[in-house]
Formats: sequence, structure tokens, C-alpha cells
Amino acid sequence: MGYVTSLFARKVVAAAGGGVDAAALLDSVGIAPAAPWDPGQMIPAERYYDMLERIAAQIDVTDLPLRTGASMRLDEYGALGLAFKAATTLGASCARVERYARLWSSVVEYELRPATGGTHFILHRAGERRLGMRLSNEATLASAVSIARQVCPERLAPVEVLVRHPAPRSVLAHEKYFGCPVRFGAHLDAILYSNETLTRPNILGDEGISQYLATHLDAELSEITREPALVTQAQAAIAQSLSEGTPKLAEIARSLGLSARSFHRRLSDHGMSFQSLTEDTRRDLAEGLLRDESHSLAEIAFLTGFSEQSAFTRAFKRWVGTTPATYRKGLLRG
Repeated sequence: MGYVTSLFARKVVAAAGGGVDAAALLDSVGIAPAAPWDPGQMIPAERYYDMLERIAAQIDVTDLPLRTGASMRLDEYGALGLAFKAATTLGASCARVERYARLWSSVVEYELRPATGGTHFILHRAGERRLGMRLSNEATLASAVSIARQVCPERLAPVEVLVRHPAPRSVLAHEKYFGCPVRFGAHLDAILYSNETLTRPNILGDEGISQYLATHLDAELSEITREPALVTQAQAAIAQSLSEGTPKLAEIARSLGLSARSFHRRLSDHGMSFQSLTEDTRRDLAEGLLRDESHSLAEIAFLTGFSEQSAFTRAFKRWVGTTPATYRKGLLRG
């Protein structure tokens, strides 16, 4: 299961404006609308894509990724945002993202690659290129340019922007935002920068501060790269215990050889809570079981820890926006 920072979801919902129910959308991905914004809180990427698709069903999203990207501020990205700002050149800033983007997302990787006319800053994201992912990719490219403009001493415009998926009805908003040609249906998701642009000094670049922050980020990175194994093991333990009812944190921690306090702390360090991990596991398990026609809805309710099928139906509709029966019919039609 991949994760992205909750900051992305909050920014998209804010950019969508009054045409959507912001509180309901945030709640659907496990974000408490009234809680303080916390980039360290992670949400499942698939839930994020679901949310984007719900927004697309309610409003015109042609320029939503651009408005989302334009709203991004480096100060909201924690130590990585500071390291981006303190790097001495835009190229060095992009190299920080290439190395440390894992702190923002476990589903995206970046690469700086020499190209004709400059250097590509490439976005790599595996998986089905569903609408939610396509919108997310556009927002990510727009965000990359937005934060680059915040460190450059003069107006920044890439040489070209490449997008793998097909173009929307109009690309005028995209070309106006990026200030360059935007080529959809390309072989990469990438921004082409001239080498002159990448070597231009940043406004607040400071090598000493940059190196200090890099040391801090290396420590953060080493922590989170150790956590996915714990998360995977915890999900497996939760899934196995669901048929006995809602699992308890202390019992799952004990099965993993951890104290409840240590387990809670390590999940918190990874931007998760036991409650959200249990909810995510329940939903993933339910969606998987619904693909197997040999299981009745009542059996799936039991296997996912619900005492009654009606409670399972209500929870599933909250997660996905439709009932388990309708969801299964859609799978069969597909």
C-alpha cells in the first residue's frame, strides 16, 4: 500500500473551492477537517485518487491540478522544504527532491536526467493510470514548478512540460501556467529545464545550512525506510484477527513482538494511527474479497470484523461511495 502526505489532499480540496463538500472529502481519506495541517500525516494513495475522482464527478477539474500546484508553499514541506530553499542552485534543489521525496510519498520517485536542450526532472509513478492518478501527476508537476519559482531570483519558465496521459479538452490553462509548451501523450511525465536555469543561484541558497538540513533529512529517511516492513506485518496481523472482531492495539503489538507504546510511537513516526491502519486494512480486505464471488456479502462482513452486514454496508459506502453489492456488480461488468 502506497502513501502520500495529507498536505496534498488538503491542498486539492482547498483549491476545489465551494463546489465540493470539503469536510466530507477529507473525512473520506481519514483526515479530520478541523485538525491542524500536518504534512507528516500520511494517507493511502488509492484513497487520495478516489477523492480526486469524486471531485471530478462534481466540478470541472481541467485546471484544478494547476490551482493546487500554485497554492503550494515551501514552508509547508517541513525540513525538506527548507532544504530545497537553502540549496545553492535550482539544480541542487531538484537533487534534494530526487533523494528525499520518500518523505512526502511512497508512490512517487523523481529523477534528474540529461536531455537534449537541458535536463529532465522526471516524475515516476507506477500503477494503473486512472483519472485520480492522472490528476495527481498534473498537480505534482505544477507543484514542482511552483516551489521552483519560490527560490529563483527571476521568473522561471521550463523549456517544455511532458505529460504521459492524453490532453484535456483545452491545454490553454496549462501552457499559461507553465509558461511553455505542454506536450500530452508523451513518453514521460517530466519538466525540461535549461541547464542555465538549473545552475542559476537560488535567492536564499546557503551551502552550510543546506548540508546541515541534508544530515537531518538523511536521519528521517533512514527511519521511514525501516517502517514499511512493520506496516506490512501489522496489516497482516490485523487482517488475520478481524474475523474475531475489531482488533486491539495491544494484541497486534504483542503479535509483532512490540510493546503497545512502542508500536504506537512507530506508527506515529510514519504518520499513521492504529485506527487508520485498521480502517485501511479493513477496506483493502473487503475490496479484495468482493472480487471473489465465492464469498457472500454476509461472509465478507464477518471476515472484515463487522458483527452485522448492515454495519459493513454503511462502512463500505463511507469508504467508496457505493454499496458492496453495487461495487461487486461494477467489477463483474468490467
